[in-house]
Amino acid sequence: MSVDEKELVASVPDGLFIGGEWREASGGEWVDVVDPATTRPLARVADATADDAVAALDAAAGAQASWAATPPRQRGEILRRCFELMNERVDELALLVTLEMGKPIAEAAAEVKYAAEFFRWFAEEAVRVSGRWSDEPNGAGRLLTMKQPVGPCLLITPWNFPLAMGARKIGPAIAAGCTMVVKPAQLTPLSNNLMVSLLAEAGLPAGVVNVITSSSASRVVKPIIGDRRLRKLSFTGSTEVGKALVEQSAGNLLRLSMELGGNAPFLVFADADLELAVEQAVIAKMRNMGESCVAANRFYAHESVAEEFAQRLAAALAAMPLGRGTEAGVKVGPLIDEKQRGKVAELVDEAVGRGADVLTGGGAPERDGYFFTPTVLTGVSTDAAMHREEIFGPVAPVYPFRTDEEALRLANDTEYGLVAYAFARDLNRCLRVVEGLESGMVGLNKGLVSNPAAPFGGVKWSGMGREGGPEGIEEYLNTKYAGIAT
Repeated sequence: MSVDEKELVASVPDGLFIGGEWREASGGEWVDVVDPATTRPLARVADATADDAVAALDAAAGAQASWAATPPRQRGEILRRCFELMNERVDELALLVTLEMGKPIAEAAAEVKYAAEFFRWFAEEAVRVSGRWSDEPNGAGRLLTMKQPVGPCLLITPWNFPLAMGARKIGPAIAAGCTMVVKPAQLTPLSNNLMVSLLAEAGLPAGVVNVITSSSASRVVKPIIGDRRLRKLSFTGSTEVGKALVEQSAGNLLRLSMELGGNAPFLVFADADLELAVEQAVIAKMRNMGESCVAANRFYAHESVAEEFAQRLAAALAAMPLGRGTEAGVKVGPLIDEKQRGKVAELVDEAVGRGADVLTGGGAPERDGYFFTPTVLTGVSTDAAMHREEIFGPVAPVYPFRTDEEALRLANDTEYGLVAYAFARDLNRCLRVVEGLESGMVGLNKGLVSNPAAPFGGVKWSGMGREGGPEGIEEYLNTKYAGIAT
């Protein structure tokens, strides 16, 4: 299907979605959405005020009781209809993601299908929420437990997966019977707005989902977090911002889900299938140009295979065509903005200044857009900033190790613990490594762990709570217990 870019962008709602209606911001202001491949404005969306944020919460709070009372099957069928609508409009949604975020069109299409799968998964989970009935151990009565919706939620989503991160939060909230205010990232609001319009088309009642776009997250978030009607906050983003939100939420003791930063290790043991390890390293590193919280950040390879692994990885990354995501054959799009590209360049320059060798890439190409060439480094000092910080770009530093114990020590030597990757053949080694890694998720002989049927989340500074899987809907439910005399 051929989709005209200008017509598509013009068709996307650009206002605030409050109480089932699209409206302009009360202050009459707008904020530009920029195409990172050209640096030119793509569209504009309403710039919400604090009053708009409160109005969105008003709508969510007003719809909460009726939505909680809606039969689970009915809630699930709305999600299922939206799943179908998204798959019918994959081409449009994928193009929109590519235009505002930059990722290649094939990756954007994969994100659309991944996002839709959350709606299908939680459509099925909606009817599986249950409590239990049992005897008291002493026989004096009965124990009844039930699950009920948490209540109005604030969902804050990032720019790197604008559809998937929205669906991963919105899906379980709808299924559980919660209403919500969604604050999408300023950089990538268009695909979220189109997805929400599809939810309305699928029959979602007014007030269940409300969307506020804004140039200032703090301006619209603070008044909502400080309102006692809000009962849950779900945030995906940096650890720094996440910590600040946890502090702000303490006054109302909000239920929290925090999916924060990562510093994922990628371990290649001496007995690994090297061809598989390189193939999956490309996926773990280059998905979304490395702008992913689950992107491999530190590559540790056994000293017997480290040089070969680094050379093979460099050859694979050097062969990836770079360009605007809408162009045929492109595998590497731009980074999201100049600030992010500058951060990546600074990390590479600092590592090289400390003695690192560049096997491929190393800088920005001479062209429009926020591009950075895929880069592989060796000889990187463990004192270099990129060893401690999340790179969030197409840069792969490779370090050697000698023993399994050293590999685990290096992998766990970080405040973060979102995901880790390990490649080996020996079963005992695999089990020891999986058990020894301090992370919420592990990819064993695979470089992609995200799955709507699995619990996504981390430990340590990578956050709390889980999204996806049977665990995902629990984040939006309270447990109530009744002791019954007999």
